[in-house]
Amino acid sequence: MVDIISAAGLLLMIAGAFLLLRNQGLFSPSPIVIGVQVLAMSIMIWARITFGGRSFHATASPTEGGLVTTGPYRFVRHPIYASVLLLIWAGVFGNLSFENVLFGVLTIAGAFARIISEEALVRVRYPEYDEYARKTRRLIPFVF
Repeated sequence: MVDIISAAGLLLMIAGAFLLLRNQGLFSPSPIVIGVQVLAMSIMIWARITFGGRSFHATASPTEGGLVTTGPYRFVRHPIYASVLLLIWAGVFGNLSFENVLFGVLTIAGAFARIISEEALVRVRYPEYDEYARKTRRLIPFVF
């Protein structure tokens, strides 16, 4: 069941991003939006480099190699999802419309489906995750 929820989450995230792109709501000529999106991409790249050679999975699947708690993972448990949401929502706010907000909400729903699925499996694989989760926020440092 976790795999189905995780795959559905990925599809929701892709659908939200695609619909925003199609609706011309993902990118903006605003220097502020561009700056926020460059920051989001930088965080995503930093997180991928920190995570190492572990592959991306379409469904929740903890990888071998231990729990990663360095780099951006010191500040949030899910920096890649955080950076995707930052990129998406910068575009939404730069091109504010009812449709774009709905597409942004799709990405949030998808990200949370993936986060919940992944956390359930990571807790089983890495018992130290509970302590890490107590000290580290999910998506926004010091907040959430």
